Amino acid sequence: MATTAPAGVFGSHPPPPLTVATLTLPAPHVLLVTITRERNMNSIPLRGHTEGAALWDWFDEHPDLRVAVLTGQGKRSFSAGADLIEQGQLAVKRAAAAAAAAERSAEGAPPPLLPAQGPLLLQCRAASLVSAVGAARSPSSPLSTGTPSAAASRSDLVVASPTATFGLPEAKRGLFAAAGGLSRAVRTLGMQMASEIALAGRVLSAADLHRLGFLRLAASQDSLLDEAVELAKQIADMSPDAVIVTRAGLRDAWEFASIERAAQITEETWGKKLMQGENLRIGLEAFATKQKPNWIPSKL
Repeated sequence: MATTAPAGVFGSHPPPPLTVATLTLPAPHVLLVTITRERNMNSIPLRGHTEGAALWDWFDEHPDLRVAVLTGQGKRSFSAGADLIEQGQLAVKRAAAAAAAAERSAEGAPPPLLPAQGPLLLQCRAASLVSAVGAARSPSSPLSTGTPSAAASRSDLVVASPTATFGLPEAKRGLFAAAGGLSRAVRTLGMQMASEIALAGRVLSAADLHRLGFLRLAASQDSLLDEAVELAKQIADMSPDAVIVTRAGLRDAWEFASIERAAQITEETWGKKLMQGENLRIGLEAFATKQKPNWIPSKL
């Protein structure tokens, strides 16, 4: 089992057990999640999807955690996404199960190759997520779900090492960037650039994506994690309520076709709750008295 900070560090809300990642607290209200499968390019096996779902459920419910930073162990790869070796083994088993379907029931058939929504360890839901992407070369990119890009495509902010490279190699492996990966690549980069990456296998440097506005470029590989944590600390200093609602508004605008409808959804879902929350009073009072606000855990 991967080593995690002692449960007591997290107060009365200990995290779920993890075998593919470790958890630490690099700054107040900031959780650092480090994928610990360096020998496997930090790829995520099936058990990691289940663990990831439990992790982010716990994180969203923890009263004192506001921002997560996700990174990979070592300097070889941020994360190679799904474990393709395991996926290949499961594909063989699935083919055998299908061939024998007439002779036995479906019970005991191997699990799906991937959850429909992609690698769950790489997906944070309510709170903000910063991905720290560092590698001499990432075999795929923060552009698609189902690859190391999964985390970054769903991250709110991405900080990358100058040496990191990004791509969508699924077609080379007989796959496609599923679970919204292709859609997010088009939304982020445009149809033609996304096509060149996904269809022709173009690899982009961190500098390329920095120019396209996709990520923040770290000064060096060595400073990457410190810079990502510093960015997370800036978010953690904001009102927890305001961050939740603002993030929802940003992501609604990105996910929905209509800008006006996205704004309506954010207002209908969160507007009244935010305006009636205690953190609004705290923030306005701190502004009036020129003091640093002492936020309370969000109740949204």
